Amino acid sequence: MELRQLGRTGLRVSRFGLGTLTWGRDTDEQEAAEQLKAFVDAGGNLVDTADVYADGGAEYLLSRLTDGLVPRAELVIASKAGSLPGTRRPDASRGHLLTALDASLRRLGTDHVDLWQVHAYDPATPAEETLHALDLAVSSGRARYAGVCHYSGWQLAKAAAHQRVSPGSAPLASVQLEYSLLQRGIEREALPAAVDAGVGLLACSPLGRGVLTGKYRHGVPPESRGASPHPHLAGSVQPYLGETSRRIVDALATAADGLASTPLKVALAWVRDRPGVSAALLGARTAAQLQSALSVEALTLPGEIRAALDDVSAPVHRYPDQGWTEL
Repeated sequence: MELRQLGRTGLRVSRFGLGTLTWGRDTDEQEAAEQLKAFVDAGGNLVDTADVYADGGAEYLLSRLTDGLVPRAELVIASKAGSLPGTRRPDASRGHLLTALDASLRRLGTDHVDLWQVHAYDPATPAEETLHALDLAVSSGRARYAGVCHYSGWQLAKAAAHQRVSPGSAPLASVQLEYSLLQRGIEREALPAAVDAGVGLLACSPLGRGVLTGKYRHGVPPESRGASPHPHLAGSVQPYLGETSRRIVDALATAADGLASTPLKVALAWVRDRPGVSAALLGARTAAQLQSALSVEALTLPGEIRAALDDVSAPVHRYPDQGWTEL
């Protein structure tokens, strides 16, 4: 698998990363081991986790696998802090973040993470305090690089500029944001801000929470996430099942047929090769699903198909994004 620089840093990450959102909750240790082995065998090195995934269970499970299955040195481990279990309210205060980092390191069984990310912007905490926690993590050696997640354009631009001009601060290496043919909202401000600041984009949910696989074209399959009795799963899919999404998925399926490929692979190739993307993060239910996704490495989209997908999924950008003209 091709490696890319993460933003303007020396850290090289595989252009697909392995997500662990379901590890320790919906994915057991045996299945997680098969996924990690398949991912590393394909040349992947970036594994993304968080302190709140399965209330720390995902980090602990990853530590068990790095004990015997995959050497720690072969992985770029990215974790996050700043979310509170059971609530959408973030806590990015310095005290909470650094306490959470120490707990993550204990669960992961390592003395450092390669990338440590603030999970969400916290409007109740001064931005400078949150960023100082990143500085302390990097300067102490507990994190090699620092990033943020789910920041808006102005939040990212402000944070990146602060880190760039403040002596001794750790520059932002990455921003993690949802990005797919069904979710291109970041192109309005957040992605241009990242590109301008030299911050690498980690694209999460590149398959539109599973909808871009095409499996919802004729209804909600009984075994799918959308049919799950768990609200956190079914609710995540529902926003992408409308008429606009159906039109995009139909176009994607047509493109896949023309390439003798699958909607899944075409959707992943589209995200992977977008400007500013350092890596697209893959979350799979089974190792077989993951291997199917990883086989997209052999696919490059022709320009005319990429342009057609761009057109059918284009977000509506109005003033001031489209520029200004005199009335």
